[in-house]
Amino acid sequence: MGKSYFCGERVRLRAMEPEDLEVMYAMENDPQSWEVSNFTVPYSKFVLKQYIEHSECDMFADRQLRMMVVRLEDDVVVGTIDMIDFVPMHGRGEVGIAVRKEYQGNGYAKEALNLLCDYAFGFLYLKQLIAHVTVDNEASIRLFESCGFVRCGLLREWWRVEGCYKDVVLLQCLREAR
Repeated sequence: MGKSYFCGERVRLRAMEPEDLEVMYAMENDPQSWEVSNFTVPYSKFVLKQYIEHSECDMFADRQLRMMVVRLEDDVVVGTIDMIDFVPMHGRGEVGIAVRKEYQGNGYAKEALNLLCDYAFGFLYLKQLIAHVTVDNEASIRLFESCGFVRCGLLREWWRVEGCYKDVVLLQCLREAR
């Protein structure tokens, strides 16, 4: 049997399921996560339920992919990982990852990000992945850099957070660099 792009030593990535509604509802409606997204209002359970139901989990159809990060030892969802702004013609996408507060600092994000990169480069044959991270989010910058992403730009006053504009580091990972 071939390589599994979705299973590591401690976590696996899987498609969204209807039973993920409560976890997604809690994560998406945490105002602290809004600073790294383009959303400024809470999601209803109805909207999230429709999102889960209508997602084809097909990068080429949806132009994005959300996967649940699941701890192997007990099947608990510890977070989500996304590839958005997928552009097949240019072989690129943007990566975002969120780990629930109670599971942060355990290496789950790094393993999930490495799995997603392996899938993007090894199966989808993408040329590059990018990430946007605020300059003060040192933990996230370290995470991406530990997985082969390099700083390639600074977007000045790119995101407005709590009434202030923050600079954002643009990180990029090229397939050949991994």
